[in-house]
Amino acid sequence: MTLDKLSKGESAIITVIHAGRELKNRFNSFGLVKGAEIFVEERSLGKKTLRVRINKTRIALRSAEARKIEVLQ
Repeated sequence: MTLDKLSKGESAIITVIHAGRELKNRFNSFGLVKGAEIFVEERSLGKKTLRVRINKTRIALRSAEARKIEVLQ
């Protein structure tokens, strides 16, 4: 399952990130790494973006970016 499929209030563990080096480095700087627990705080009305929390860090992601992150619920 990918991160974009989670609903508000759900959490999961990141298992794989399918991204190029540049995007993967950006994700790493935010703590989006394999094994991290991620929590979905909000989804936009059009479901084009979602706000997630990893530890105390909050991040806004586009749905296209969230599709590149596989999670295990």
